Amino acid sequence: MSTPARKRLMRDFRRLQQDPPAGISGAPLDNNIMLWNAVIFGPDDTPWDGGTFKLTLQFTEDYPNKPPTVRFVSRMFHPNIYADGSICLDILQNQWSPIYDVAAILTSIQSLLCDPNPNSPANSEAARMFSENKRDYNRRVREIVEQSWTAD
Repeated sequence: MSTPARKRLMRDFRRLQQDPPAGISGAPLDNNIMLWNAVIFGPDDTPWDGGTFKLTLQFTEDYPNKPPTVRFVSRMFHPNIYADGSICLDILQNQWSPIYDVAAILTSIQSLLCDPNPNSPANSEAARMFSENKRDYNRRVREIVEQSWTAD
């Protein structure tokens, strides 16, 4: 059955395939357009460089009027990412707009990696380290990057 949400997701998927933004990829699961797997590559020349971070995006029939539920599957250490992988990002909550597509969501999450908001912490330890001890924070990020190569 083709609903407005499903049509929009097909369009998002086509756009991602035809004009993929640098460092991100995503696709629906074989038999479920409402559930996507995505990968974000850590941006070059940042502590996240070389990391491959897996995410899931769960859409509802309210998409694009409501944002998807996005979670990191990979282990993360970041001021705006909860222990369960949920992401504290304004466009996934109160600043959502139907103009955002999957590419825009993933691109925003990728830029959040290097540009966290320590004033809205989901992980208070990471936020404190980011603000007070950048060297230790970057070392922890490098550990997460290395784990991203081997973890399932």
